[in-house]
Amino acid sequence: MIRATERDIENLEKSYWKKQGRSLLKDWRLYAMLVPVLFFLVCWKYLPIASLVMSFKNYSNVDGSDVWNSVNVGLYWFQDLLVGNRSADFWKAFRNTFVLSFYGLFFGFPVPIILALLFSEIKCTWYRATLQVLSYLPHFVSTVVVTTLVTMLLRPSVVDPNTGKMLTAAGPLAMLFEKMGVVSNNMVIDPKCFRAIYQLTGIWSDAGYGSIVYFAAVLGISPTNYEAARIDGASKMQQVRYVTIPGMLSTLVIMLILRIGSLFSIGYEKVILLNPTGSRNVWETAQLISTYVYYEGMASSGGGAKMAQSEAAAADMFNSLLAMVLVIGSNKISRRVSDTSLY
Repeated sequence: MIRATERDIENLEKSYWKKQGRSLLKDWRLYAMLVPVLFFLVCWKYLPIASLVMSFKNYSNVDGSDVWNSVNVGLYWFQDLLVGNRSADFWKAFRNTFVLSFYGLFFGFPVPIILALLFSEIKCTWYRATLQVLSYLPHFVSTVVVTTLVTMLLRPSVVDPNTGKMLTAAGPLAMLFEKMGVVSNNMVIDPKCFRAIYQLTGIWSDAGYGSIVYFAAVLGISPTNYEAARIDGASKMQQVRYVTIPGMLSTLVIMLILRIGSLFSIGYEKVILLNPTGSRNVWETAQLISTYVYYEGMASSGGGAKMAQSEAAAADMFNSLLAMVLVIGSNKISRRVSDTSLY
């Protein structure tokens, strides 16, 4: 039996690292392209993690104090949010965030899949490409533009109370809904209409762009599978059910896990832009955890914050921890019931 000596092992390690070094030098341009990405991840993703310590301190930037030298309060802010004085407002924001996210998952997740299936059935290349480009365009429209369009289309008419003269005409959709019997003074800030408006604008903006991944998964299915299904007498719907859906199942599972992980990661931008005046009427359904953190913790009122920045950080941290639990849980469930998982 031949045994490797220490010198042989040392030479083997040297040759391995020399090979890796030559590979780095050969493809140094590709690795150089990773530098901006790594810089972004470090500065905007990893370094901010250190600020989570704010959730366990009594910190407020109003008096100019330093977060690291602030008094430690342990889990006081989490207790105040969950069962304390602010629990009612926090749980209302939590409920609205969950409901809005669940509606987005239930109604918004299938739409890109359906679009991808429809695109795959179009045989004319230029016609399909044109429709795809038109469906992608709304994704690149700024949120400010989208909310402005929604506000203009749904704006109510404004009448001078003294002269009775119309100062601003109602938006086209507002007039249409009024003729249909759907009457609302201002649908954008109506609590009953806000969730529908939010979901419809989200589907319009992201459905086409989200279909790219599913369309690529459909194209990756071997044509021989469809030929075998047609020989067996399968109809078009049966081909979709027994060939297309199983062929793109791994992509569906991964995208679903990612979507579940972002259930509580709804930004405050669209909500604030749809309600720029901060009307409390719409907060019954529009107050989210992100807007709660912004308005109650970060926005100043009367020269000082409404609550300590530490409590706002605790609310945001609770939201992030919950999202992490959802990702890990959905991934474990997927790994147990199928052979597909995110990691």
